[in-house]
Amino acid sequence: MIKLSVIIVNYNVKFFLEQALLSVRKASRNLEVEIFVVDNHSVDGSVQMVKEKFNDVILIENKENTGFSKANNQAIRLAKGEYVLLLNPDTVVEEDTFEKCVLFMETHVDAGALGVKMYDGAGNFLPESKRGFPTPTVAFFKAFGFTKIFPKSKTFARYYLGHLSSNINQEVEVLAGAFMLLRKRVLDAIGLLDETFFMYGEDIDLSYRVIKAGYKNYYLADTRIIHYKGESTKKGSLNYVRMFYMAMIIFARKHFSQGSASGLILMLNVAIYFRATLSLLKRFLNKIVAPMIDIGGLYTAMLFFKNLWETKVKAIEGASYPPEYIFIIVPSYIAVWLLSVFFSGGYDRNSKPVKIIRGLVIGTLIIAAVYGFLDESLRFSRGMILLGFVFGVFFLTTWRFIRHYFRFGDFGWGKEVKRKIVIAGSYVEGKRVYQMLSNARLNFQHLGFVLPDSDSYPNELREEERLGHLNQLIDLVELYRPDEIIFCSKDVSSQQIISQMVAIGSSVDYKIVPEESLSVIGSDFQNTNSELYTVDISMEIDLPNNRRNKRLLDVMVSAFLLISLPFQIIFVKNIFGLFGNSFAVLFGKKTWVGYSGNLFSSLPKIKKGVLNSSDVLSKIPSSDALNRLNLLYARNYTSANDLEIILKAYRQLGRV
Repeated sequence: MIKLSVIIVNYNVKFFLEQALLSVRKASRNLEVEIFVVDNHSVDGSVQMVKEKFNDVILIENKENTGFSKANNQAIRLAKGEYVLLLNPDTVVEEDTFEKCVLFMETHVDAGALGVKMYDGAGNFLPESKRGFPTPTVAFFKAFGFTKIFPKSKTFARYYLGHLSSNINQEVEVLAGAFMLLRKRVLDAIGLLDETFFMYGEDIDLSYRVIKAGYKNYYLADTRIIHYKGESTKKGSLNYVRMFYMAMIIFARKHFSQGSASGLILMLNVAIYFRATLSLLKRFLNKIVAPMIDIGGLYTAMLFFKNLWETKVKAIEGASYPPEYIFIIVPSYIAVWLLSVFFSGGYDRNSKPVKIIRGLVIGTLIIAAVYGFLDESLRFSRGMILLGFVFGVFFLTTWRFIRHYFRFGDFGWGKEVKRKIVIAGSYVEGKRVYQMLSNARLNFQHLGFVLPDSDSYPNELREEERLGHLNQLIDLVELYRPDEIIFCSKDVSSQQIISQMVAIGSSVDYKIVPEESLSVIGSDFQNTNSELYTVDISMEIDLPNNRRNKRLLDVMVSAFLLISLPFQIIFVKNIFGLFGNSFAVLFGKKTWVGYSGNLFSSLPKIKKGVLNSSDVLSKIPSSDALNRLNLLYARNYTSANDLEIILKAYRQLGRV
């Protein structure tokens, strides 16, 4: 008889899924377990990976993204286990998690559902492991930030039951859908997941119905899992805020009285706009702080230089600068300088001094080139331009070095720092991982190997690479100060990995290499070009410099087409469509090259394209091929690729 049915719904997280299935396989060794993977039309190779590596898994392939609830229900209807576990693909379970959960359920006949202690990829306890129902008061405190301010309060933190210890097995109200184990007969009695919930909220609804049916929800602190937390929807995004609170609105309409529901819905709608406004304001302030400091510094300096010049030089000639110099010319200089810095990448998150200086040089050359074409009344001293440039180089770089120093304690702004890495696992597996990182051409410093406790040092392991054994890892971290620990799951159990993460804390980044895998998995994604190192499919189109270059190319192509419009009638099929498209692209309503067909929602968002990569093909590809083209376009984006598509499909530029 099958004891447990494990159901994993997957959507474009192939590497996470592989790791989750490997941990599930290990946790299933002493139980009769069936495993379902419901794939919601992934295009990242998830289905092929499951077929090749996990032929014991029951795979359900959907032709569209049906949502979390509907996909789970597909598998629940086929499940034969006494218990059903809803498990996220971005999780890692301990080797004895399933046994402990089943034992708890069998010794607590009043239990309808069970959740466990969850940690994120940095070893931090996740408060959503245990939650309270989102009553109007509870939801208000959560929505407006009181829960975060008072995380242990029985009143303000009831959403996460912050007043209850995370180390005690206890009855709770709401369990997390990332790991939710239910009795099959309870599911048969209360019904399956409500498919009104596309993503988020279905776990609250299910927890509520379990209790309403006379059963209890329990939080089990005796076992732990890693949950990397919503890699398909980033927690700080506006989309997440909207989806999360909309799910709570659906829950309120379904389970609360009309009076309570209407008040809660009003409050939640206010919360959506409140949180969205705060998020937009924060983004706006983060983007304008550096430019405003630069503008203030440059303008003050140019005003000082102007006064100094008038005092020391112009006074002799009995002349002074007119008001339009300080109110028109100087702001124009600053605008050109800072726009050049922007397009040079000086305002990117990981900018370097060379980008700032390059931008100022280009800006100065542009000012000098335009200077000669100005009316003589608008031509002022070239020396002022040179002084502004010199001061700009000094000021824009100096204050950034100071900011970096106060943040990180050194003057290493702009330097490419090697990440110090420790590999924990057997020597054979550790060498494999080391070679994998080397092949990926990553900038890292390998401090050495930490071997399992039972392993002795092999002769081929050099003395300087012998850091110690796993039971010494806490002390080794204190001694060597690594930036990152990479665990080899073939040799180090999930239980050991989680224990070490919790004990060491979030001062170190953690990654895991699944057995026989070419991926290194962690939650702190770095922008690398290597799929071997990060599970995050590096989307070049989402990098700030590429987005900026794409927009610049759009504007330049639009300007060229509008200037040469009478001649384009020879080359472009629909001249009126070209006219409309040019203005639409110029004003940011469209882009010249976009995605093919329907937008694949997990790709970075861009404007609707006039053209797409399929326009250069002789045959119309299938929908799966279009999805793959979109993925390749986003992952390998360059403005040169856009220009190539535009040139090859030039006659289609008037398409509407």
